[in-house]
This record gives sequence, C-alpha cells and structure tokens, in this order.
Amino acid sequence: MLGTSLPILKTELPGPLSRAQVDILAQHECPAITARRARRAAALGQADDDPIVWSEACGANVVDVDGNILVDMTAGFGVATLGHRHPDIVAAVERQSTDLLHAMGDAYPDKTRISLLAALAAAMPGDLQQAILGLSGADAIDAAVKTAVIATGKSGVLTFGGGYHGLSLGATGLQAYKPAFAEPFKDILHPNVTHLPFEAPLEDVARVLSSGTVGLVLVEPVQARGGCRAADPEWLRGLSVLTRDMECVLAFDEIYSGFGRTGAPFACTEIDVIPDLVCVGKALGGGFPISACVGTPRVMGTWGASAGEALHTQTFLGHPPACAAGLVTLSRLPQTTLDCQRVSASLREGLSQAGFSLTGRGLIIGVELPDSSLAVSRALFQRGWIALPAGSSGEVLSLTPPSCLTRPLIDAFCTDLVNIVRALR
Repeated sequence: MLGTSLPILKTELPGPLSRAQVDILAQHECPAITARRARRAAALGQADDDPIVWSEACGANVVDVDGNILVDMTAGFGVATLGHRHPDIVAAVERQSTDLLHAMGDAYPDKTRISLLAALAAAMPGDLQQAILGLSGADAIDAAVKTAVIATGKSGVLTFGGGYHGLSLGATGLQAYKPAFAEPFKDILHPNVTHLPFEAPLEDVARVLSSGTVGLVLVEPVQARGGCRAADPEWLRGLSVLTRDMECVLAFDEIYSGFGRTGAPFACTEIDVIPDLVCVGKALGGGFPISACVGTPRVMGTWGASAGEALHTQTFLGHPPACAAGLVTLSRLPQTTLDCQRVSASLREGLSQAGFSLTGRGLIIGVELPDSSLAVSRALFQRGWIALPAGSSGEVLSLTPPSCLTRPLIDAFCTDLVNIVRALR
C-alpha cells in the first residue's frame, strides 16, 4: 500500500526516465543547484549517483518517474512530519483554493491568515503570541534579525558551530555550518556576526555579550543538518539568563525541531526555556511554503504600529492555501507529538539493539558513522531508502522520517543498515 510500502525497485537507481529528466534539468537550471554527477563520475570511474526525479509521494513513500517506490527517511528535509500528501492537508488546501488563492500581504489580510496566527499563538508556550509570517525558514530568520535590531538597537549576532539558519542573503552570514557557503559573498554579508562552538562555555558567551554590540543570540536547541545534536538544557537555560541580563534577544531556530518532531510540541517546551523569539517553518505547511517568527508582545511591540506601509513584508505574506495547510498541522499537533514519540522509540530501539551509537532527540536521529556516512547513504539509496549525511564533516547519518513510519518499515530499514555497514567494513 502506497504510504507504508517497503521499497519496490523496478529499475536501477537512477532509472532511465530519471536520467533523461536530469539531462533536461541540466540544460535549464543553474548548475550550482541540483547535484548532477553522472558524466563526471563516469569520467573518473566512480559510482553514478545522479538523483532520482520524484513523481509522487504519499506517507513515507516517494515514487520516481520510473515507477520505483522508495522510503523517505528524511521527510523531505523535515517538512512531511505528518507524512507526504497528508489527506487532511490536501482536503484543506482544495477547499481553500476554491475560495481564495491570494490576498494582499500587509494591505488586506484574509480570514485564513488570521485563524492561523491565532492557532499558532495558542500552540506556542509562554507568551509567544505575535508572529511575522514568511515563506521559508530563512524568511523567519531574517525577521528575527530585524526584530532584534529594532528591539535592542544593537546589530551584532551570536551564533554557534554547526548552526544552519538558511541561505538567504540575510541568513548566509549567520550560518556556522560550512564556511564555504558564505565565502563567495563575504563582502556583502552581515558584518557583525560572532560564531562560538556549539555549547560553548557560558563564560565565553558572557564575554562576547559584554561587548555591548550583540542584539541577537540565535541557536538551534536541536541541530539537524549540523549533526543531529541536542543542546544541554542547562546550557540553554544559561543562555536565557545571560541574554536577559545583557539585554539581548534570544531566538530559538526550531525550523526543523518544531511541531512535535522532538517528542514535544516544540523543543523549548520540553526543556522549559521560553526564548524571546522562536523561528518555525518546514512542517508547519506540511508541504506548502510557510514559516513564522513568533515572539513575545514585549519584543514584537518594539516594531511599533504600521504607518501605512509595513517595514517588513512580502507579496505572498500569509498565502491562504499555505495558511489552510498550517491550520491542519496545528490541529493535529497533540497527535503528531505522540506519533513522533512512538516512532522515535521504536527506531532508536532497533538501531541501538543493532549496536549503533545515536545522537539527537526524538525524530531527529543521528547514527554515528564518522568514516562512512556518505557511502552508507548511497548504499541505502540503491536499496530504496532516502537518507542523508549530516554534520560539517558528514559524521552522522541523519534520520528525520515522517511520524507515520510503520514498524515493518523500521525493522526493514534497521536490517538493511546493518547489512550495508557490515559489507563496507
């Protein structure tokens, strides 16, 4: 049954139709976007690992243009926490599409956007009650940076090693995941960013903040792309105290960890730390592009009232179909959280019993394979499993599957992973 099917491969991967489609893609897309290695690999005598071309997705399954059925252990970069093409999201978007596809951003709101903002406020912990909507995680990060500047009058930003906060022009200089992402653009990036190691000693954080130039401290409570690392709750509590004492804004990047993925509605609720801002995205739209920077009235209020033209906005602010999808995600949040707890427990149990060392929290799982994560991910792909390396040096295999992953899929994945690792040793 599509959605819970084990891998079914009808061709080699990638198959002939995927190869043909990628050839067309190579002619019309900037070559820096989609990795296309076939011709270069053939010239070097290496394995061909061109991508497959997706044609359909449902639940935990992806179907490519050649009819191969794969299992997505990434949930599409963490977006499909409920599963791909969730029927409730599809139905909500279809209903919305018959009424209204587009409103006018900051000029004329629609009722779906208003409902989403109210539901988001109800779901957030503490007094995180006011939000700036966007279309991507990087949008939410940009909004957080601007909010901190408005609130504190200080332009400096402190981020931490492994932090991946998006690649918009505003966010690229903040990421501490790979310096190579920022190097070509260094002359036009944020000029006042400090990077410290993840979980740096609090005295080092205090020293940076004591300069009086830092307005924003930005951290992922649970890193995904940065290596599936969960920050020590006591360290995060220490950051909260320091930022309050130093009159800085503390923002949690929960673009990956939010909406039940860590086994709590948000990572900050699990560790009882309420920051000034929380950036969310990915799973919020369940496949539709929408994000939010959610803050306290005290911090958001420093923007002041609109003078007729918003100081921060965009044409597709609060896109109605995406808001309709977000309302479904929020309505299902209690059940999604329980489903993430269940799948996480089963997957972690199976991997631990197989002898793997694990990192992360909830359904952000890193399987420690410091010397072979890339080779393992490629071998898994050839067996019909989609999983990616993570960490600045690819030290872990990242698993962020949908919460609808079944026990037979978990057992089959663990078996294949064990066999692949043994074969590579």
